[in-house]
Amino acid sequence: MGLLGSGVLLWSLAHLMKRVAPGWRSRLGSAGRPLVAVSIVLSVVLMILGYQPAEGPIWWARQSTLVGINNLLVLVSFYIIAASIIGARISRFIRHPQLTAIKLWAVAHLLVNGDLASLTLFGGLLIWAVLAVILINRQEEPPVREQSPIAWAPEVGALSAAIVIYGLVGYVHGWLGYPVHG
Repeated sequence: MGLLGSGVLLWSLAHLMKRVAPGWRSRLGSAGRPLVAVSIVLSVVLMILGYQPAEGPIWWARQSTLVGINNLLVLVSFYIIAASIIGARISRFIRHPQLTAIKLWAVAHLLVNGDLASLTLFGGLLIWAVLAVILINRQEEPPVREQSPIAWAPEVGALSAAIVIYGLVGYVHGWLGYPVHG
């Protein structure tokens, strides 16, 4: 459990450093970018290595009714991320689309995983995303919303990308022994 918790903590600190210690982060300048990048990669490695062997209590079991809700929330989160990258319209309505997608993804996984490792991983990342949104909202003014007509090509592209990514992630989940539809 130590590797998993360390990974979540390192991920959170690397991402929040700019917000909680802006003076220290700015003094590092561009030399701090490799440090942050290495910290993020290391945190992902720690989370991956720490998740599967982690043991602990199980508070709730996977229920078939929640699996469908989980899958829908994950698909929506992939759409929000793809839309924010492509520049689709959804990013006009959600102030923090990528953090919102992470929150949806984490909640989706918490619905179907009631063990300590899942609570540590998905709950920890949910807490990080909520804190990040709060800090950003306190430190930055809301962006001005642009009013332009809907361009359907980015919407279709974002939805197509979300479906493809969902399929790939589902395949990898199954290959690793974590079926998404079963």
